[in-house]
Amino acid sequence: MGTGERRDDFEWVYTDQPHTARRREILAKYPEIKQLMGPDPQLKWVVSLMVLTQVVACYLVRDLPWKWVIFWAYAFGGCLNHAMTLAIHDISHNVPFGNGRARWNRLFGIFANLPVGVPYSASFKKYHVDHHRYLGGDGLDVDVPTDLEGRLFCSPARKLLWLFLQPFFYTLRPLCVNPKPVTAMEILNAGVQVAFDLLLYLLWGAKPVVYLIAGSCLAMGIHPISGHFIAEHYMFLKGYDTFSYYGPLNWLTFNVGYHMEHHDFPSIPGSRLPQVKKIAAEYYDPLPHHTSWVCVLWDFVFSDTLGPYARVKRTYTAAQEQ
Repeated sequence: MGTGERRDDFEWVYTDQPHTARRREILAKYPEIKQLMGPDPQLKWVVSLMVLTQVVACYLVRDLPWKWVIFWAYAFGGCLNHAMTLAIHDISHNVPFGNGRARWNRLFGIFANLPVGVPYSASFKKYHVDHHRYLGGDGLDVDVPTDLEGRLFCSPARKLLWLFLQPFFYTLRPLCVNPKPVTAMEILNAGVQVAFDLLLYLLWGAKPVVYLIAGSCLAMGIHPISGHFIAEHYMFLKGYDTFSYYGPLNWLTFNVGYHMEHHDFPSIPGSRLPQVKKIAAEYYDPLPHHTSWVCVLWDFVFSDTLGPYARVKRTYTAAQEQ
């Protein structure tokens, strides 16, 4: 990615997001894609194994020196926890139990949240619906950075700091951009999470709790997997506000890299998104995409054309918000 003129505002567009029209066109040509929609029961077993793995890891780190607790939090636990947040992403789309058992999905999301260390699942679900419905929507899509972030984090050093602080911006931004009432499910999520963390502390001390929370924070900052945050919707090429990534880290991240396909067909589980690309290859192969999340992070930091401002924004009318 070459350097260019530094951005001083978002890319404002006055067209609808492209995913709706492309979904309609692809389904008209390939109606068999509808067969890929629906739950993927295998996800709940994969997630359960990941939760169990992290509980075992908590036991193993209980007597390690602190430097090794932090090392394993970044190198191992953080990878699993970041992957778990992407499993929670699939769970928010009702993948484990299907649309007819929404409450089961929400409760399973709270279970999947346990290794993350901080309550996350219920709040993510509440805002993720808006991200799909109002992609880039001003005051609606909290995935888009604020104007303050765009103005402050504009140099390589500041953008690097912004990447480190991503977990905090993702937590605080919704409260500033689009605050919503706290739900009963969020209260339950928080209560269960605090009880789980307290149980770990009572059983094995502070190190397992720090291992989980530090792993989540570190792996959502400067970490190869966190490249997906930037790769998905930052405008690496003018005119495109969603990009896919076709690389090996999809194996660990529930195919979140197939992001163009996901936004076209949010009701298709991540495990089946490669089939969407294969069936409708002539739609996806010509589109720009990423092959390395590490390169994405490098380009984001050192290219003048990239930064928090490199996002497409739209203004939705009151009628569109209904």
